[in-house]
Amino acid sequence: MKELGTHGLDEARLRRVEEAIESDIAAQRYDGAALRVHRRGRLILESIQGFANRDRAIPLKADSVFVTFSSGKQFTAVAVLKYVEKGLLQLHVPVADVIPEFAANGKRRITLGQLLTHTSGVASLPPPMPAEAMSNLQATVAAICQTPPESVPGTRVRYSILPGHAVMAEMVRRVDGGSRAFRDIVKEEVFEPLKMNATALGLPDALRERLCPVVVRDRAPGLLNPDMLESWNRVLQPDTEIPAGGYVTTIADFARFAEMLRNGGELNGARILSPAAIDMATRNYTDTMPNDIWDYAVDARGWPVFPAYLGLGFFLRGEGFFPTPFGSLASERTFGGVGAGSTVFFVDPVKELSFAFLSTGLMEETRSTERHQRLADLVHAAVVD
Repeated sequence: MKELGTHGLDEARLRRVEEAIESDIAAQRYDGAALRVHRRGRLILESIQGFANRDRAIPLKADSVFVTFSSGKQFTAVAVLKYVEKGLLQLHVPVADVIPEFAANGKRRITLGQLLTHTSGVASLPPPMPAEAMSNLQATVAAICQTPPESVPGTRVRYSILPGHAVMAEMVRRVDGGSRAFRDIVKEEVFEPLKMNATALGLPDALRERLCPVVVRDRAPGLLNPDMLESWNRVLQPDTEIPAGGYVTTIADFARFAEMLRNGGELNGARILSPAAIDMATRNYTDTMPNDIWDYAVDARGWPVFPAYLGLGFFLRGEGFFPTPFGSLASERTFGGVGAGSTVFFVDPVKELSFAFLSTGLMEETRSTERHQRLADLVHAAVVD
């Protein structure tokens, strides 16, 4: 572990974070983990432990490349918000104003804002098509356009695993002029300005040798099918465009993204969003409605029913006692993202803290959430001023 200055943290308490990760890896709960924590703009904790590939005894390295899964949704959300700031998209406007064919089968009134808050009624699960076919954004959106909504827009929170972000990415592509692929838009508008040079939508050939293979270590029944998750090993190609979960990144890049958000949308002179946009995006727009995606955990794990706490493309800590990947000790306005049994980042604006975590050896989703919560609380508990 590198501790690069405590900056208001208790060093002994901070060491507990690495000890907890080391214990988890030794117990084979997961295979490896890369963590970076910043406070007030300074790196105060870096930990690279375990395996990139446990089965082949390949150690994890600082420049290892990970699949983000759904924590890449926030890359897409930031691109969307940037186009809102440009005046090319508006949150209240129906999706069908940009993608006319989306109106089919009762979806004419669904808005961009509802897609961002997972209240649109658009199907949660991917359309019935082969995983490889979903790599083509336009083909995926065409299939989604033919599906009916699952609920009346605005009446229910149902986390969209894939369709919502595919539609939003296509909206960005169309208002951009239609000549650039979405993977190039997010690269040129977000990644390149932030010098996130090892982050991409899809898997460039230059990053393939450093990629940690997707292995589901905990195959207990849960939200996501382990075989589907492991199919990402073959699905990810240089031209893959799955804006909900098809990004790759390194821990340094992932932490830069979190720091940009913590710093009000700017990092080292590169402004991606305005402070006003981040403030707007990180407020609760789902009131007390629960996220129906967790219905299975109420019985299977004894979880309580709790509010979804969703902003515009971001999860929020909110208030109360319930499973949260950002930690029970996080402030109410803490926001971030989380990906299938493996990844999480968050920003606590009160503590001036950012946290970025990538792991190998995926866990079942509820157990991963509890893992993230435990590690996050160890960090929060180390803050002493």
